[in-house]
Amino acid sequence: MSEKVKCTHCHLEFSKDVMIVDGEHYFCCNGCQGVFHLLSDEGLESFYEKAGGVTLTPPTQQYEDSANFNSLAFYDKFVRTNSDGFCEVSLIIEGIHCSACVWLNEKALHKMDGVIEANINYTNNKATIVWADDVVKLSEIIDMIRAIGYNAFPYDASLQEAHANKERKEYYLKMAVAIFSSMNIMWIAIAQYAGYFSGIAQDMKTIMNIAEWTLATPTLFYSGWVFFRGAYYGIKTKVINMDLLVATGATLTYIYSLYITFRQSGEAYFDSVTMIITFVLIGKFLEVLSKKNAADALDGISQNLPTEVNVIKGENIEAVPLDDVKVGDSVVVSSGEKVLLDGVVTKGCGYFDESSLSGENEPIYKDVSDNVISGTISIDADIHFKVSKDFKNSTLANIISLLESAINKKPKIQQMANRLSEYFSATILLTALFSFIGWYIYSSNFEHSFMIGISVIVIACPCALALATPVATLVGLGLGSKKGVLFKEAAQLENMAKTDILILDKTGTITLGKPEVTECVLYDNFDKDIVYSLVKGSSHPIASGVREYLQKTDPKEIIFDSFKQLPALGIKAFYNGYQIVGGNAKLMQQSGVDISYKSDNTLFFVAINNKIAAVYELQDKIKDGAKELVQNLLKKGIKTVMLTGDHYDAALKVANQVGIDEFLSEQKPQDKSAYILNLHEQGKKVVMVGDGVNDILALAEADIGIAMGSGSDIAVDVGDIVLLNNTLKSLEDAFKISKTTYGLIKQNLLISLLYNGITIPLAIMGYVIPLIAAISMSISSLLVVGNSMRIRIKWDKG
Repeated sequence: MSEKVKCTHCHLEFSKDVMIVDGEHYFCCNGCQGVFHLLSDEGLESFYEKAGGVTLTPPTQQYEDSANFNSLAFYDKFVRTNSDGFCEVSLIIEGIHCSACVWLNEKALHKMDGVIEANINYTNNKATIVWADDVVKLSEIIDMIRAIGYNAFPYDASLQEAHANKERKEYYLKMAVAIFSSMNIMWIAIAQYAGYFSGIAQDMKTIMNIAEWTLATPTLFYSGWVFFRGAYYGIKTKVINMDLLVATGATLTYIYSLYITFRQSGEAYFDSVTMIITFVLIGKFLEVLSKKNAADALDGISQNLPTEVNVIKGENIEAVPLDDVKVGDSVVVSSGEKVLLDGVVTKGCGYFDESSLSGENEPIYKDVSDNVISGTISIDADIHFKVSKDFKNSTLANIISLLESAINKKPKIQQMANRLSEYFSATILLTALFSFIGWYIYSSNFEHSFMIGISVIVIACPCALALATPVATLVGLGLGSKKGVLFKEAAQLENMAKTDILILDKTGTITLGKPEVTECVLYDNFDKDIVYSLVKGSSHPIASGVREYLQKTDPKEIIFDSFKQLPALGIKAFYNGYQIVGGNAKLMQQSGVDISYKSDNTLFFVAINNKIAAVYELQDKIKDGAKELVQNLLKKGIKTVMLTGDHYDAALKVANQVGIDEFLSEQKPQDKSAYILNLHEQGKKVVMVGDGVNDILALAEADIGIAMGSGSDIAVDVGDIVLLNNTLKSLEDAFKISKTTYGLIKQNLLISLLYNGITIPLAIMGYVIPLIAAISMSISSLLVVGNSMRIRIKWDKG
């Protein structure tokens, strides 16, 4: 019988004859061999030591279990196609315990051919994976995750909420035990301290020590289990974390007190053990709640979503699962219901609450032909609307996805703080050791020296440093979502706070984007049907203004032989051998059309066969708050520049109205992009705000591209920040939120560094006992969390 050997990767035993021999290593399949070489190439051979000989599931054996990830039903429900044409899915990675686990999974996935992006959020173990489906299948990605000892399953918000509730209940129970023990142990401690000054018999003292031991034991090993677990996984991945400091300090104090109790000589510190665990546990729980509350603010728009909508099927109305509704279906929404899909009203009218998306409390009136947005609520409307986007591509789904992505991507200042906290814990352990040795050499008093070492360990808290950025960032993102400002990445909070120059498009950004015809001059060759059909084919705001004006004359639509839109210029079409052009003066000049018409208003020219046929004067109202925005930003040292494709006179008029000193007119998309590139070469941080297709190059080139929520889909996709309510007030809010958040981050870092800079030397000098160290450590974390919550107070004060 052939000898059996273990697979080097998964540790399953097979006959040696069927194993793949690779030098000194044996593999049961090509999957295990591939994962082994991946880990080896990245210098991660220690993974197998950390796995501790645990049997893993080999990739080939898991294929049947994961094959359903490739099914059409799974793709329809969980997989979306992003703007670049790649597949994207959200998964929960089971088995992640620390940042090293996150790093290992991301590294393994990035090494796979076809995986474009893999981001894992450590706070909720949620992974966002982007891949090319024609190169690698989702089942293969799942197999890779399982092959390195983890598991993955589709993200389900309701399951995550249930998991969070379960975690909170566990914390409540652990805190109840810890608080009960602490309250009772303090009564015993009071008697001990009274006896310390007035005298107490040793046997009575021993009895009280045993009573304290009885109370301290469940506190340490049950309530404090969360710290032992965190310390264990930290040691496995060779990371010295805050949990290790707490577990070490409490355990050493417990062992020493136990020694004193049975020796029946000296002072026991069981009260310090319970207080260390209780105060730090309460602090940790409050941190969990603060992060959860901040995340809940971001998830508020998606809470309690119904799973079905009412769809018109012939003469009947049927409840259809949300994910099964297709584009073109007719949906019924009654008063008080939430709109779950984007669409166009076909019947009925009424008011809608859009505050969850835009932050504006005033209801919006919707009538036939108006757009309804997913995530809004019907106040008094009973309407029918035709679905324009399925749920996966709806406004609501995209906002939720972008918010989750923002939480995953960390600002540079947070990455720096994380790196500091990684080395901080190791430094503290060494400091505590040297403090103990130094005091013991100096005083020859083991008990005193030991307590000083414990105090140094307990009082030093890297969690305040680690919390400094993420809590403030989450609060900032949550406030932004409430105010209609959607940051696609948390890093943009930091980048926007450092802005030097703001660049604004004119139409649709500074102005309302709905120009109205105020004057019209017609020539002999004017044909209203031709002009109407020309502007009807364009979505540009100026063309839309002319179209609405012509609709009052009951025109007829004709079909052109050819039709083309010219970015930043206008429209060109051919009909029965005639060339028709409509647009600005620059297009007329390029087309050889002689024009002499002048006006301060925006002009739209129409020429047929190189002869002017009509001139329309249009005026677009300035948005509320435009002038105040420019003035307020100038006071903060941010210069505002306007770039527009409109002619000089119209640009000058708007610039004067809002107080912009510098502007450029008749700008093509590549001109705007080149202008921003030149600013980059001067070392300037640039924010660009736009809403149209002609702005996408500039939005992409800027350090931060901000898209108006009512703008084109491609502009919203390219922008780093989206202003959902389409107002300049929300743009000012975006600057205020970013600057306030960044300021609070720096304050939090200063608080944590000052705390450690003051308390650690005090502990080293012997002025702090373990009990006070535990209390002060918890206070430092709560100071950081509390300071972050001040963002709302600072916001209200301006």
